[in-house]
Amino acid sequence: MATPKVLIVRFSSIGDIVLTSPVIRCVKQQTGAEVHFLTKRSFAATVRHNPYIDRLWTIDKNIAEIAAELVAGDFTHVIDLHGNLRTLELKQRLNWGQLLAGRRPPRTATFDKVNFRKFLLTRFRIDRMPAAHIVDRYLAAARVLGVTNDGRGLDYFIAPEEAVAPPARNYVAFVIGAAHATKRLEEWQMGDICARIDRPVVLLGGPEEAALGDRIAAKCPNAINACGKYSLNGSADLVRQAAVVVTHDTGLMHVAAAFRRPIVSVWGNTVPELGMYPYLPGEEPAVVAEVRGLPCRPCSKIGYAACPQGHFSCMREQKLEAIVRSVLLAVEA
Repeated sequence: MATPKVLIVRFSSIGDIVLTSPVIRCVKQQTGAEVHFLTKRSFAATVRHNPYIDRLWTIDKNIAEIAAELVAGDFTHVIDLHGNLRTLELKQRLNWGQLLAGRRPPRTATFDKVNFRKFLLTRFRIDRMPAAHIVDRYLAAARVLGVTNDGRGLDYFIAPEEAVAPPARNYVAFVIGAAHATKRLEEWQMGDICARIDRPVVLLGGPEEAALGDRIAAKCPNAINACGKYSLNGSADLVRQAAVVVTHDTGLMHVAAAFRRPIVSVWGNTVPELGMYPYLPGEEPAVVAEVRGLPCRPCSKIGYAACPQGHFSCMREQKLEAIVRSVLLAVEA
């Protein structure tokens, strides 16, 4: 039988792309396929050095940018791990393009986004979510190739030239950013946590968190602001070298899981039941800090710029002393 030529697709975002890494590895190792990966150019660094990818494809916005090249690629399979209108367009272009060229269209599989179940949970707090991590749902789409979960967890690869020297020893990495405000602790809470930790705390985030990091570091002598000072993979390397990682529900949380770092994850308007908690098969589970029992939570599968009800209890009622205790226990373990 001919060697499969597989196009795996996930356009965004950092965490979601990291969560596709078991699919990439399992397809490559279990089928010997020629593996191609398609994502947005702005997220390419997340998989640029993955040794299980034979070719990385990127777009800025539109499939049309590379449609002709993809059709000429003559893929045998497309594993769609995004499932949106853009990937629907991609699959249609490949099907018709390969047919018109006299070639067999690729066999396609799309992961189940379980959007109706997410709607029930976030709108009515009715939990019908499958008892499976999103990684397992990603891998289910790859069953078309006979792929099974190898149990090895997530991958993340950093080139030697992207490695960074840490600004301190035996430090706690604190990922202070998140895409939406309702997924983040408030500034005073982050400062309080830093002040209670008796060792260096390296603050991680993008340029948009730089000013926040400066304010926290100004009040906490043990805090070192690294927000916006490193590339994505530089920040990932600081996660890799950390003694423990405190993080909101965001991309670097999954990077920490890929490096098997001890994780204290802090959850606001989203919940682990949505299936995107730190994926650590065979390892001690991550510590989850969340305010249970709120009738309004989860209010969204993503997040908001501000609490829709104004009280922001999912973060304001967090037990900061318990978060710090979990951090210190992880450091001492």
